[in-house]
Amino acid sequence: MPVFGNGSLITFKAQTSIARYLVDVTDAAFLALIENYCREAGVRNLQKQIEKIYRKIALQLVRLGASRNKTKVGETTHPGAEIVEGSRDEAVGKAETAQEDQSTAQTRSPAGEAPDSKDPIETKKNQDNEDSDTVEKVSVDAPNLSDFVGKPVFHAERIYDQTPVGVVMGLAWTAMGGSTLYIETTQIEQGEGKGALNLTGQLGDVMKESAQIAHTVARAILAEKEPDNTFFANSKLHLHVPAGATPKDGPSAGCTMITSLLSLSMNKAVKMDLAMTGEVTLTGKILPIGGVKEKTIAARRSDVKTLVFPSANRRDYDELAKNVKEGLEVHFVDDYSQIFKLAFE
Repeated sequence: MPVFGNGSLITFKAQTSIARYLVDVTDAAFLALIENYCREAGVRNLQKQIEKIYRKIALQLVRLGASRNKTKVGETTHPGAEIVEGSRDEAVGKAETAQEDQSTAQTRSPAGEAPDSKDPIETKKNQDNEDSDTVEKVSVDAPNLSDFVGKPVFHAERIYDQTPVGVVMGLAWTAMGGSTLYIETTQIEQGEGKGALNLTGQLGDVMKESAQIAHTVARAILAEKEPDNTFFANSKLHLHVPAGATPKDGPSAGCTMITSLLSLSMNKAVKMDLAMTGEVTLTGKILPIGGVKEKTIAARRSDVKTLVFPSANRRDYDELAKNVKEGLEVHFVDDYSQIFKLAFE
């Protein structure tokens, strides 16, 4: 089992007095629990959710047992009813025969041993088998997980299968771990000398400054790549970071903002399944960021195939476990010109 292992599951079952054979929690259920309910660091909340599952199952079993006991009480008959119509002689004969059988059994039994004594271990096994036959096994899988722990707390972060022109996937580091962070840019107005940039998405001061730097660098790169393109000089732009109710700050989205602005100005979508992170200077240099592990996990969760990290974070990435890095094509860059080639060429 993921994370906890069978030992801890046995502990949960013991705490709720549930027999082992009555419950089956699949690996798929554990993975869904981790991805959709427990993304924060540590396993304390995961333990609480697993305990919640077993308490819910215990309640179901108690209710099921109570309903079956009521049924049995309703079906009970009086033991003397069967001999009402029998003759007195027949009843006496049966009693004498039963007494003879009992005395014979006592004679054959060894001294000191009751004639009807049974092995307590065998009795326990038989009782367990009877219970397993009468109580249906409870299986917890990904599809029915919400019946035990409620609706998912987290949802899929990937908004686009293929990002359109002006939209690029970035990566963020939050208190709940890593997450994807889209940068969307669109043109509001076009006209001679109307070049400007509006920002929305609850951005902090550092992120606003990063957007201004990205705007300046993007204009310089476009002038170099397409000298006749006057898009930035004559376009009023709107840059938005989705999840507007969530405050955002930090410089690590700089390279993502530049890519979003260039994508719109050149009317060219970026490479599919590409995500990036990195602070950018006015000269286009890429500086290191934090949360490499969390951002890598977020990229895998969103089925990203190609990742772009600053070269200064290579050591952080190399220290990650193999299963975290598996299936990812990672590029380490020092200058934005390298990102431009990866995204557009």
